[in-house]
Amino acid sequence: MGSVRATDLPPSSLLFQQPAGIQPDDFVDCYTKPSALPLDEAAERAFRFPAWVSTLMRLRNLLVTPFGLNTEVTSPNRVGFFPLVTRSETELILGIDDSHLDFRISILKQDGSIYFATWVRTKNRFGRVYLRTIMPFHVLIVRNAVSRV
Repeated sequence: MGSVRATDLPPSSLLFQQPAGIQPDDFVDCYTKPSALPLDEAAERAFRFPAWVSTLMRLRNLLVTPFGLNTEVTSPNRVGFFPLVTRSETELILGIDDSHLDFRISILKQDGSIYFATWVRTKNRFGRVYLRTIMPFHVLIVRNAVSRV
């Protein structure tokens, strides 16, 4: 199948229905790849991370714990380690609201492709610094996740 490519978030995405909508200062990215997999199977594969990602997440959790950031998800309805916020027949929305930022992940099945999008709204300076710091890792991890679907 095709390779992963950056694209615009499809207008049909439930991410556009977030409270206050998507604002100009929000971060949004989206990657896509042709895939015949059903939505739930694609999500399961995307979040079956390799060891290097799990190691990075453990390091992240160790580094942010002193700042009071969420490092554990207790929600029983999860995909990978992200809480399920909402779902439709064609899309899963996952996410967390934290003291420094809110984020959502969309996994959308549409027109024979999987779209994997991230939306982030920072709440303060720490959120902006955190987002800039993790961005190179975010891109690597998301592209790797999409490549497996």
